[in-house]
Amino acid sequence: MINADKSFRKFVTNKYHIMKKLILLAALFMCGFASQNTDAQVSFSVNISSQPVWGPVGYDHVEYYYIPDAEAYYYVPKHRFIYFEGGRWRTASSLPPRYHNFDLYRTDKVVINEDRPYLRHNDYKVKYVSYRGRHDQQIIRDSHEERYFEIKNHPEHNRWKEVKRRQKQERRENRYREKNHDHDKGDDHGRGNDRDRR
Repeated sequence: MINADKSFRKFVTNKYHIMKKLILLAALFMCGFASQNTDAQVSFSVNISSQPVWGPVGYDHVEYYYIPDAEAYYYVPKHRFIYFEGGRWRTASSLPPRYHNFDLYRTDKVVINEDRPYLRHNDYKVKYVSYRGRHDQQIIRDSHEERYFEIKNHPEHNRWKEVKRRQKQERRENRYREKNHDHDKGDDHGRGNDRDRR
């Protein structure tokens, strides 16, 4: 009976250690999975340089603009307009001809960071009806925040690009000077001893 009792305790102890290891392994797996999701979100978060200069200021990341006055959407990552025509949603690089006089710089836009918001168009149309006819939104083109200067069509883009080019050149020159300065120090080391020996 004593041997059976020992065997049973050993069996339970082994099961306990196995369960602890499995729980620890599962926790490590979950932590690794969570950190991968965080990395993916961080790399996805900023797309300022993709935003059009007629977009509103204040957003580091934009998927879609809803344009209430046109009842259309703009997909920022692909630079495409999405509008309803002929019984279906269409995509194009510009709004349809019926909007040839439409001024994107003067109309208010709503940022929507959801997948394919045009499929819930009726919800957004009701939710953002107050944006129709409004023209008081500050747009990226008129912003003096440096973070928008990297956008190609921003009025300050060329100046910003030149400043960045000069800064890069200065950093390169400083590294070269530091490298040569350190090299020169190494060459001087020990010269005094050579003169003393003559």
